[in-house]
Amino acid sequence: MKKAKHLILALPVFFLLSACDTGTKSAKALAERIIGEKSASIRFETLKGEQKDVYEIETVRNRVVIRGNNANSMAMGLNRYLQEYCLAQVSWYDYNPVELPETLPPVPEKVRVESLLPYRFFLNYCTYGYTLPFWNWNQWERFIDWMALNGVNMPLATTGQEAVWQKVWRRFGMTDEQIRSYFTGPAHLPWHQMNNINHWQSPLPQEWIDAHAELQRKIVARERELGMHPVLPGFNGRIPGDLAQSLGTELRTFKTSWCGFDEEFNCTLLNPMDPHFAAIQKVFIEEQTAMYGSDHIYSVDAFNELDLPASDAATMATISKGIYESLENADPEAKWLQMGWMFLASIWTPETIDAYLSAVPKGRLIMLDYCCDARSLWRRLDCFSGQDFIWCYLGNFGGATAIEGNIHTNSKNLDEVFADGGPSFKGVGSTLEGFGVNEPLYEHVMSRAWDTGKDVDEYIDNIADRRLGRVDGQYRAFWHHMDEHVRIQHEFVDHASIFTARPRFGFDIGWKNGDARGHGYDPEELEKAEDILNTVRGESNALAFDRANTRRQVLDNMATPALNRFEEAYKAADRDGMVAAKDNFLALMDSLTAVLRSRPEFSMDRWVGDARSWGVTEEQKDYYEMNARTLITVWGSSLLDYAARDFDGLVEEYYKPRWQMFFDEVMKAFDEKRPVADLSDRFWEFECSFAGIE
Repeated sequence: MKKAKHLILALPVFFLLSACDTGTKSAKALAERIIGEKSASIRFETLKGEQKDVYEIETVRNRVVIRGNNANSMAMGLNRYLQEYCLAQVSWYDYNPVELPETLPPVPEKVRVESLLPYRFFLNYCTYGYTLPFWNWNQWERFIDWMALNGVNMPLATTGQEAVWQKVWRRFGMTDEQIRSYFTGPAHLPWHQMNNINHWQSPLPQEWIDAHAELQRKIVARERELGMHPVLPGFNGRIPGDLAQSLGTELRTFKTSWCGFDEEFNCTLLNPMDPHFAAIQKVFIEEQTAMYGSDHIYSVDAFNELDLPASDAATMATISKGIYESLENADPEAKWLQMGWMFLASIWTPETIDAYLSAVPKGRLIMLDYCCDARSLWRRLDCFSGQDFIWCYLGNFGGATAIEGNIHTNSKNLDEVFADGGPSFKGVGSTLEGFGVNEPLYEHVMSRAWDTGKDVDEYIDNIADRRLGRVDGQYRAFWHHMDEHVRIQHEFVDHASIFTARPRFGFDIGWKNGDARGHGYDPEELEKAEDILNTVRGESNALAFDRANTRRQVLDNMATPALNRFEEAYKAADRDGMVAAKDNFLALMDSLTAVLRSRPEFSMDRWVGDARSWGVTEEQKDYYEMNARTLITVWGSSLLDYAARDFDGLVEEYYKPRWQMFFDEVMKAFDEKRPVADLSDRFWEFECSFAGIE
């Protein structure tokens, strides 16, 4: 009996040690993946009894020791060590190497840093379309490590959702053929999930559904190993249009329309007060939990960029109450996470917003203040009526490749919310639509969740240091010049190169294209920055990217003056001037293509290759390629070129031929002394052919 008693007493200690062991093992495995054999020089230890997330770094007996209260804090400590002591950069892309010194340096004095905020959110539904749709496990593995290294503990996790819905809709009497045609093509699934479109480029292959269910299992397992709480979807009201027929009953529904898509692609939404809403929610969460587990945080967005079913506050309060109660009924521990993006629409009044938010019990709703770089809502909405909220930096629309975003501005805005956000302010996050070219800005936002004692200028210095592997005054000067004179504005939806625009006579280029002055800076300032950059000695992968990225943007900025010269020559009836300006414009595109080919970040072949890699048959490979090409070109309906970006194959094979068609027609019309013909139909035929759409 004595032995048994001792064994029972030892059990809690054993389980405590096992939990501690799990954190250190996960941190050690991360270090091995990131820095290989050199990770043997680092020891991880667990800090017990801490009230906040915290990490410590110090050298003990010639060995670097990193401590944290969990694996996520240890990962943050590891990243601090790599960035500030090893002067090394870990990219979110798996193809970018981590360049380390020969010997890992000691830490002169012990460092201890506590977190300031419990929530550190990352991702956006749209990122799963504009960057992530065709990623494999190797790519995800590096990205999850990057998130852990930057302290992310609340990632949006929507991969593999279709496998869950297939199980759900089968239980409600629908056939697999109905279900797979209800989904969209892979790259458009985020907008299906956000209640915007159904059926577009369907049916979704069963092999895709099965493979991505397996991928999601790996994703959420690794995220949890690293101390994260994946945010999984909840039911937001979207149902197949023929569900009522399958059930043999009437449903309280309303139809949506979005961005000019034809009616056949519109969504049918179930009213949250219909009794089937709670029933579907319960089945969905049961099936999802069985497949992927649960951290009890559910992303539910019913009205993203949609008209409301009612305009009065009382009805909207009833709707949000119904959504929350359906979650609570399915999971008593449920918290509802929601985008604040929808509140930017004028159809939402202060009264309807307050009613919608206040109908949910305090502590059960987390609002994402989705786009604080453009229009923050927390102050205008009285800190979201007292509900918890996360300040988010969006910074990228459609995966565009413009150099944008100011670290000083972000820091100032964050200072304000830290000072005035009150107890409802619970976190920081990034809601980027695509990765773009501005990775350090997102790292900086996530770093602000920790009390590092570093000011903005010190942080910018370290960006340069860790991207080169040593301190270089000129490289630091480049980064400071960019932040002070070039990265003046944050990106919004009209910031893309003129090269990517669909040409229109009258030189009215369109709603998503501008030049450097439209971005708030003088293009000469970027050229000055490039001159500084060209004086930096040495080589590194990140420096090579900065050189290519800067040259790319300089060439983009040259497009508008060249086009202006063509317009001026046309108006002056100067044919030679027109030819010279046209040739200059097209030559700039050739120079741009050469730059883009030097970096994998700008590779069309990589985008297409990733898509084709998911195909089991040649037919499937072609289908995935068509879907990938569609998203970044015609997109669908009124969103032509929304995902415009500087990719080598796009510039050379898509944007340049369009401009060549345009210039040829203007020159021919000039010579024949007639008006310039409308090229819209010819462009559309070419654009669909490039995308592979019949």
